[in-house]
Formats: sequence, C-alpha cells, structure tokens
Amino acid sequence: MTVRNDLATRFREPHPHPSGARPPTLPANLIPKHVGIVMDGNGRWAKVRGLARTKGHEAGEDALFDCVEGAIELGVRWLSVYAFSTENWKRSPEEVAFLMRFTDRVFGRRIDDMDALGVRVRWAGRRPRLWGNVIRRLEASEELTRDNDRLTLVMCVNYGGRAEIADAAAAIARDVREGRLRPDRIDEATVGRYLDEPDMPDLDLVIRTSGEKRLSNFLLWQAAYAELSFVDTLWPDFDRRHLWSACEEFARRDRRYGGTVAHRA
Repeated sequence: MTVRNDLATRFREPHPHPSGARPPTLPANLIPKHVGIVMDGNGRWAKVRGLARTKGHEAGEDALFDCVEGAIELGVRWLSVYAFSTENWKRSPEEVAFLMRFTDRVFGRRIDDMDALGVRVRWAGRRPRLWGNVIRRLEASEELTRDNDRLTLVMCVNYGGRAEIADAAAAIARDVREGRLRPDRIDEATVGRYLDEPDMPDLDLVIRTSGEKRLSNFLLWQAAYAELSFVDTLWPDFDRRHLWSACEEFARRDRRYGGTVAHRA
C-alpha cells in the first residue's frame, strides 16, 4: 500500500468537465461552505424521452458525481443530497425496490473513486424500513472514507427533516427522563447535538432542480438561513456548471441573518 503524505498529491484531481469549463473565481469567503441539492426531475426526464422512470434515476447518477467533482474544484466543503425521502415509500413497490438496489450498486461502483478523490461519505436518515444491504453499503462507505477531508458528501437516504427533528426530540426526552439532561439547559445547540450529523454545518445554499419551488422536508433545521436557488433544469441534465452558476448567484446575495445589510468592500 502506498502511504499518501504529501497533501498536494494525496488525492486525485477531479476530471475536467467535457466542455472544458472551469470553475468561477470567487473570494473564499463568498463560496458556500455547505450546499444541499434536492435532485428532482428524474421521472419527468425519462417520460419526455419515452423511457421508464428508472432510466431517469440511472441518468441522475452521472449528474451527482459530476457535481461532486465540481464542488471540489470550486472549494465547497460539504455537499448534501436528497437521495430517498421518508415520503418516497409512497411510490410504487417496483420503483422503491429499484431505488434500494440502485443505491447499493451506485456506491459499490463509485466508492473507490470517491475515496481517491478525498470525499468523506456520510449517511443521514432512519434505519427502519431501509433495506439491510443498503444500510451495510452506506456504513461501509462511511468507514472507508472516514479520514478524508476534501469534501463531505452527505447522502440523505430514508431521510425527512421533520423525522430528524422528531427523533432528536425523542432522544432528548429520554435523556431528561434518565437524568442526563436538564430541561432548562436545552437550547438550539443542544438540539443540534441530537441530529443525525451533529457536526454538519448549517446549509448556506439549497438548490432544487426541475422548476419546483419547495424544500420537501429536506434538512429543515439546517436550512433555517440557507439561500434558495430553484432551477428549471431536470436533474439528469444538471452538472457542475449549473452548480457553479448557483454558487455565483449565492456570492452576489447579502446574507443578513435578521440584521442589517452587510455592505461588502
């Protein structure tokens, strides 16, 4: 095994975009640290081409990993993506089964490359109902990449923002009952420690594809002050250039957090 000590050569560089496009030059303080993506439009992409919905999900795989490479090129440090929601169980059994198998296969194919890129994979979501092989694959991906620090990719699988907050409230209640936590000491920081990924920074930017304009229960706690970007592009047609464009727009916005306008030099 080769030991990688030199930070300059520790990880492989992202493949360039086929168009030759390069990331925009943005001041480091204006690059979003944490970007979330609601990957929407796979079914519609397939429908307009006369294909099965599952073909749209397959096409979305390349979009995701192109965005991973584009995020690394730009300097984004966290990328969270909505892969399967707690509401997606309402879909047909055939589509649910496909998505379970697909998630397993995707990381079987991609995890070594993610590791080579320096991506740390994390999983946010509930265990109940999720297929055992998917849980094992996600946990194995977390373990393999746990020491990487170039980009953290959070896969939200069997995830719902309300479910996450409800689970945190239940865990807090248990600790109060057992005397490990005082109710009068509970604040926002306390709640944050009980979320799926306690070290996850708040979202700076949420992008939703396909023209829909809603969060759909995605990282509700973490998105409290996120900038929102809704783009018409269907997810399989989305790539790092769209990501960069959304980040450029983000850099032009004034983030006030309830205060006055922050004038930039």
